Amino acid sequence: MNRKLLAVAPLLVFVLLCAFLYQGLFANPRELQTGRLGDAMPSFSLPDLMDEKKQWTHKDLEGESYLLNVWGTWCPTCLAELGYLTELREQGVKIIGLYYEQGYDPDFDSEFDINALREEVNNMLERAGNPYQFNILDLQRSLSLDLGVSGAPETFLVNKNGTILLHHTGDINPRVWRAKFAPLMQELQ
Repeated sequence: MNRKLLAVAPLLVFVLLCAFLYQGLFANPRELQTGRLGDAMPSFSLPDLMDEKKQWTHKDLEGESYLLNVWGTWCPTCLAELGYLTELREQGVKIIGLYYEQGYDPDFDSEFDINALREEVNNMLERAGNPYQFNILDLQRSLSLDLGVSGAPETFLVNKNGTILLHHTGDINPRVWRAKFAPLMQELQ
């Protein structure tokens, strides 16, 4: 009995490996999904990027649908999408920025020049357009980690109840908007 099992074991491993690899043939490598789809926005209390006295919480964002756009001034793709995001804001889409500071490591950096960052953000938004109602500063990356953010830009569509409906990695442009976001936005209205 044990000899038969030992003789069949390599074949079983081979079949399982083939099934796993076959499934990967049909996966979209550009599609990263968060485990948060259908879940409520994680609880958070984070400062406003431009005014550290103002704190934003997940409760402040409930009541209407919005896009949560993870971005940074260091990100060229973020710069490229600002113009289109500004057009969307002018069309009535509420967009909240979640600023992701790549140059700061909360475990090692002790000094951070928030005023220099604010100046850099203002300059970029003046040049490229400002689509944001406001920007949340996630310096410790607590909310970013809770959302499963891997970089920038990433955008989450959240409904008025605070439920995450969509997670998109990469820039928002007219093609992406029409294919992914517009159908859901119509359902929400």
